[in-house]
Amino acid sequence: MYSDPKPSFSFLILLFLLLQPLIFSLSTDALPPPTVCIVGSGIGGSSVAHFLRHYFHPSPSQPRRPNIKIFERSYVVGGRMATVSIGGETFEAGASILHPKNYHALNYSNLLGLKVKPPPASEDDDSMSLGIWDGKKFVFKTLQVDSKFPLVQKIVSYVNSFRIFFRYGFSLLKMGSFVESTVDSFLMYYESPERRPIFETVDEMLKWAGLYNLTTQTLQDELIGIKLSPLLIEELVTVITRINYGQSVYISGLAGAVSLAGSGGGLWAVDGGNWQMASGLINSSDVFLHLNEEIESISYLGEYYELNSTKGNSYSCEVAVVATPLDEVNIQFSPAVSIRERKLQHTHATFVRGLLNPAYFGLRTVAEVPELVGTLEDPDLPFTCISVLKQHDENDIIYKIFSREPMSDALLDSIFSARLQTNRINWGAYPHYKAPELFAPFILDGQHLYYVNAFENAASTMETGAVAAENVARLILSRYFGEASLQSSNLQSFSPDADVSHFDL
Repeated sequence: MYSDPKPSFSFLILLFLLLQPLIFSLSTDALPPPTVCIVGSGIGGSSVAHFLRHYFHPSPSQPRRPNIKIFERSYVVGGRMATVSIGGETFEAGASILHPKNYHALNYSNLLGLKVKPPPASEDDDSMSLGIWDGKKFVFKTLQVDSKFPLVQKIVSYVNSFRIFFRYGFSLLKMGSFVESTVDSFLMYYESPERRPIFETVDEMLKWAGLYNLTTQTLQDELIGIKLSPLLIEELVTVITRINYGQSVYISGLAGAVSLAGSGGGLWAVDGGNWQMASGLINSSDVFLHLNEEIESISYLGEYYELNSTKGNSYSCEVAVVATPLDEVNIQFSPAVSIRERKLQHTHATFVRGLLNPAYFGLRTVAEVPELVGTLEDPDLPFTCISVLKQHDENDIIYKIFSREPMSDALLDSIFSARLQTNRINWGAYPHYKAPELFAPFILDGQHLYYVNAFENAASTMETGAVAAENVARLILSRYFGEASLQSSNLQSFSPDADVSHFDL
């Protein structure tokens, strides 16, 4: 009697092994891709999105790239990168200058096809006039010559360089070496990903580059340690730290070194506003952008995070990234996260179209007032600096004033003889630095809740934000998606199709 043969057990095993990749592929393809939610659309949040796209490589366990959602509480992107319009001109109101070795920002500009330019003359020009004001008199002033001839300007620049060297001596060279050494250490963060670790804490990130010790003592102690002259520290260094961080030489050493680096030559900005870097990165990274939507709570529910907004909307994400300072936002975390309380240093930027009152500075004419007035550390001084942004004619000049407190109309009327237009902006600009610095973790909960701005206690710039964001993106890919997903790719130049709103105050 004939009967159908039954398949052997070994045949079934072989068939299963042959079909396993197809079954696995079908099962993984049926699953929705994971979602990464980013809170904040400034340089940190936009850079995280960019690097997630840049480094992600499909793997058998994660064949599909993640969805990315960015939440911005304002109606525009850019965070602390913003512009202000005054007198028919547009100027940077927030983060304004970039260093020639800020390679992430340079790369962004190249990839996005952005045009770069030098900042206004008062921020990076050897021919500008400088005065150091102590509240009663100018303790030092460079020469001023009203001439448009390049040769005359060059001669004046040489004379002023000699006068500065005569006043501060070889300490200037020591300061330059200190800054150059710090910049060289920072350049280690641009080494190829294959040669560079992924850091779970700010401490280990700084120690790897040899920068950690600079955060353990003040800038003043660092400079005294390399035998800088007290006069240089009291005057020129103080002027620089007050302009760039609104703080004294008692800030931590690394932040101080970064501040000094921001006073050198070759500085640049994006023509039309630095906010375009964030806008372009978001446009090019295939992001779901939620403008004018503030996140008020982030809850970990085991398999995912739930983000709730002030609009009453809820969003589920496998990975959550906070890319905005937690110091002045009201995000409730469940379970609660523990980070050291940090105070933000507020900088009040006041833009005035008008004319300075020379009598305020004990001078007879406006032409005698330096184009950049820096100040010594004195709590009674009402501003940290005043600089010329644009001169239309001798009676129509646009100025920018930085101060620690708001500038009242009465105060402005004493400093200016005429005011045609005044714009005021209050920035929670950077941390209030205090050595030794303590750092919040990059990973807030031991799971997949990340904090880009933990690095700001080391130094706060557009570039340090991008460096921290790149590390967080690599951290996400290695911890959630597995090592196989972390591959360097050759990203080609692109031009964003859409136009994301920007911040024009």
